[in-house]
Amino acid sequence: MFKDIIEDYKVLLRSVPASTVTVFVVSVILMNLLANKELVSFPYLALDCGFTLSWIAFLCQDMICKRFGPKASVKMSILALGCNLAVSLLFWLVSLAPGMWGAYYDTGLTEVNSALNATIGGSWYVVLGSSAAMLCSSFVNSHVNQFIGHLTDDGSFAKFALRSYVSTGIGQFVDNLVFALIVSYNFFGWTPVQVITCSITGALAELACEILLSPVGFRVASGWEREGVGEAYVQKHASELEARA
Repeated sequence: MFKDIIEDYKVLLRSVPASTVTVFVVSVILMNLLANKELVSFPYLALDCGFTLSWIAFLCQDMICKRFGPKASVKMSILALGCNLAVSLLFWLVSLAPGMWGAYYDTGLTEVNSALNATIGGSWYVVLGSSAAMLCSSFVNSHVNQFIGHLTDDGSFAKFALRSYVSTGIGQFVDNLVFALIVSYNFFGWTPVQVITCSITGALAELACEILLSPVGFRVASGWEREGVGEAYVQKHASELEARA
């Protein structure tokens, strides 16, 4: 069973273009790091700087889902999550090192060094919340995307946009909601109203960012189909993909 999973991952990683995998993984790592900084904070809207990259991860998921199916998209999300956890562990180990950050020599303040260690090292509940949120949202986003594509997809940009915008909106809401319930509600003192309203408004803001570059995502995913990119994985899962087509 485990051997089959590993072999399937090998085929998938050889099939999805390396540039897409790289952008996906890097966006996941950076959005969790940037989430440490607040962008805006109002009673009914709260966004961290991770918002500037989270939509890229969802666009990559939609592209992968269109060509390789929802299971492939979820598998790539798990891979990205694993990479993020590995980087988080590395950051935590680095934060324990006795040396000083460069910013300390600019200011001479040990508090700056301590603050940078705390930021880079991260908090266990933030890592837990972001990991759970990504797992839930990637599953929802990929399967909603494929379900809508099963009903309406005719290969046009309009249908790609429909399945991508709806799945991303729902997926981003789930991502924000799970993170807010685990982290913001329990550790930051958010009220249930703030959890719901900020999850909705945050999802809408992130969706607006994806809309801007969705034509690029459509052209890339359509090019994969036209040029037969990843044919090995597609053929291996042909019966599964045809059942959903």
